[in-house]
Amino acid sequence: MRRGRGRGGGGRHPKAPLSSAAVDRTPMSDAFSIQRNLDHAFSRRDSDAFSMCSSRPSSIGTGAASHAGGPITSLSDRASQAAALRAVNAYLAAAAIHLRPPLPPAKDIVAAFHHLADRLRYPLKPAAWEDDLLSLLRSLGCPYKVTRSALKAPGTPHSWPPLLSVLYWLTLLCRVTDGLDASPPVSASNDLMTYITDSYYLFLTGEDDAVASLDDDYHAKARAQIAEKATAIQELEKELQDLEAKRSKQMSAPSRLKRLEDKKDAFTADVQKFEAVVKSWSTKIKEKEEALVEKEKELEAKVLNCKQTMAENEELAKQVETQVVNVRDVDRMAREMQAVENDIAKLENANAVLEEKGWELEAALVSKLEEIEGLAELCNQSLRKLKPSIDFQYEVNAKGSSPAEILGTTYKTTLKPALNALANETKRLIISKRDESIDLQKQLQGIVKMLEEKRSHVSVLQAKNNEMTAQVDSLDREIQSHVSRCAADARKMKDELEKKEHHLSTIEKEAEVFLKNSEEGLQAALRETDEETQMCARELLKLIDSIAEYKEFVEQSTAEMKKELYECADDIASLSAKMV
Repeated sequence: MRRGRGRGGGGRHPKAPLSSAAVDRTPMSDAFSIQRNLDHAFSRRDSDAFSMCSSRPSSIGTGAASHAGGPITSLSDRASQAAALRAVNAYLAAAAIHLRPPLPPAKDIVAAFHHLADRLRYPLKPAAWEDDLLSLLRSLGCPYKVTRSALKAPGTPHSWPPLLSVLYWLTLLCRVTDGLDASPPVSASNDLMTYITDSYYLFLTGEDDAVASLDDDYHAKARAQIAEKATAIQELEKELQDLEAKRSKQMSAPSRLKRLEDKKDAFTADVQKFEAVVKSWSTKIKEKEEALVEKEKELEAKVLNCKQTMAENEELAKQVETQVVNVRDVDRMAREMQAVENDIAKLENANAVLEEKGWELEAALVSKLEEIEGLAELCNQSLRKLKPSIDFQYEVNAKGSSPAEILGTTYKTTLKPALNALANETKRLIISKRDESIDLQKQLQGIVKMLEEKRSHVSVLQAKNNEMTAQVDSLDREIQSHVSRCAADARKMKDELEKKEHHLSTIEKEAEVFLKNSEEGLQAALRETDEETQMCARELLKLIDSIAEYKEFVEQSTAEMKKELYECADDIASLSAKMV
């Protein structure tokens, strides 16, 4: 990455060793090193305009802070303070720290500052955490101002709003750094930022060979990443083709709805069969209930007969008691009574045995009837499947006493001829189907041969198609790579032009500010010079006045001394005259 020379560039500076910005680092250390390297490079590259730019505070930290922290506004109203406090508490919930509104305790505020500084990989010392926090905020370019006194007493009403603003700003910055650490694409952007920073730093320091080698390394890495992405795209396309094949296979297969409908039809047929069975059993139950009613009527008749017999026996006993009998007749009657009782007991035992046999025969008869009905139902189902020319169904007569009455005699006259005709028709169809199958096998062999020929032809066409597809794909890749290179060059030229325009605009603004400051300084110097000149003139006038006064004083003193000298001379002359 090469750029034009600055306007104030002099000769080349001696080469400096490569900065530590070329190695891997965390996002916070990237920001610090970028700002430090750019400030150092600007201070070394040019002597006039760039020296003035390097003397100004860097805008990288504040720019990042403004983007991370949003609009720089003070949290003066209660609604914004409550919203900011909720955001801070939501982030501090993972560390079990809660700032209780409206004025949290001082220890909770200090713990929050310590936690946020730890998240920014800048731990605060417990002894001098205020100094460490102020230095951290200065290095990050925090837009909010906080004083040391506010940090000394964080829980007071006048110091809490600015501290809450700083906490909210640090929370947003921590969320941004957490997202940078968590998302993979950010690392790529950091690599690009590191590459741009290192390249620009090497350019500013005059190391053109190092810039070229750094460009080659980055381009090689970019090509390797493009190749990896291309292979990944090919694998995804292959997977897409497999999925499409599976989808087409599933679409060609019978649908699940059709299978469910078939199952539904089978279940419906079963339900109908069960309903028919239930109806037949209900009719049987009704018949059994009717038979039971008849048996109850017979039982009532027998009970009445038994009562009449008992009444007749009582009347006969009374008649016997009224009759006059001798001892022999009594003995004979007792023997006859005993014989009659023995006969009655034997008859009762025989009756019980016969009843048990009757019940067993009835149970066996019921089971046999059920078996016959099941067999009849199976025969009816088989007849429905065979679909003969006649409509015949086996009907079991449970009240019949012979096989002919139970099953009927119509099956011999109607069913057997129909079955014989159906068997003959089936034999005829089997023979015709066999001939058709032989013809179809011959046709199938011819079709198989044609399919093999067409398959070979299709394989040849497929190979040609694959070659053409490979050529088209290679051309598409070349076109895409050329378009991407052109777009990258255009973006790079656009970015360089924007950077140069931005740099030129900043230099012009700084030159205007410098010119304005110089004019103001010149006017101030002129004013100071005029004031000093006037002050010197006044002092000079005062000095001239004092010299004039001193001259008058000297002349006066000289006149007095001369006068005294003359008087002394006169005195000496008079004294000498007197002495003479």
